[in-house]
Parts: sequence; C-alpha cells; structure tokens
Amino acid sequence: MTMSNRNVLLAIALVSFGLIGAAMYLQHVLYLMPCPLCVIQRYLFIAVGLAALVGALTSKPKLGAGVGLLAALGGLGVAGKQLYVLSQPSLSCGIDPMETMLNKIPTAEYLPWLFYAEGLCQDAKEKFMGLQVPTWAFIWFGILAAVTAWAMLRKRA
Repeated sequence: MTMSNRNVLLAIALVSFGLIGAAMYLQHVLYLMPCPLCVIQRYLFIAVGLAALVGALTSKPKLGAGVGLLAALGGLGVAGKQLYVLSQPSLSCGIDPMETMLNKIPTAEYLPWLFYAEGLCQDAKEKFMGLQVPTWAFIWFGILAAVTAWAMLRKRA
C-alpha cells in the first residue's frame, strides 16, 4: 500500500503539532523553561506543520512540502546552533536583544504560555528520555526535512 502525498503531509502536520504538545509538556509539567532558540524552534515546528497541512488540504501538495522543507531546514540550523552553544561553556543566549525582540512579537504577548522565552540556552542540558531536548529537536527536524523532501520530489501526487 502506498501513501499519497496528502496523507504524508497530514502525517507530517500531525507529528509537528505533536512535538509542540511535547514542548508544552516539558514546559508546563516538567518546568523546563524555553530559551530564545527553543521558542524559534517552536515557530519552525508550527511552520512545518502549517505548510504540510495547507499542502495536504489544497491542490498544491508539493508547494506545501517545499515550504515545510524550508522550515525544517531552518529548524535544523537553529537546533544545531543551540547544540553548539551547549558544547561551548563560554557561550550563552540568555537575556539579550534576541530574547527581548522575541518576547515583544504579538504571538508571545498573546500566547505567552507557548511563545514567551524565559530560559537560558545553556540550561537546556537536562535530558529527556536519554537526550538533551535540543538534540531531540535536531533529530525531529532532520526527519521532517527528509520526509518533506521525499514528498516534494516523488512522482506520486
């Protein structure tokens, strides 16, 4: 049984939004506060999910997959930057202009429980299921990038 691009895109959207649910669990149940790079990754997971959802529900599934791929690649870059920050004890991304700017975006003001950055990047060393949270984000962005690229490049619509 083969899956249509629409079903693949719906699965990508479900995974992306599920990862936001996991972030909410980490923040509101385990009290791991998001740093600026974490919040940017949340925006990018949502962008992947929305692009995939729009692609699945319109006549342009390959366009949705392409936009989702760009967001996933951006997420790989941001998660990679956070992993680099964690590997360099002298680096930080705490209370700085990026955090101030992120926290003034309307989404952060109206949905602070989702988009307000109040943690420090170097504090993201706590492990969840054996890996640091930024490592999980990097892995998931890689999976989402691979699947969206596959959906965009395959012949089947």
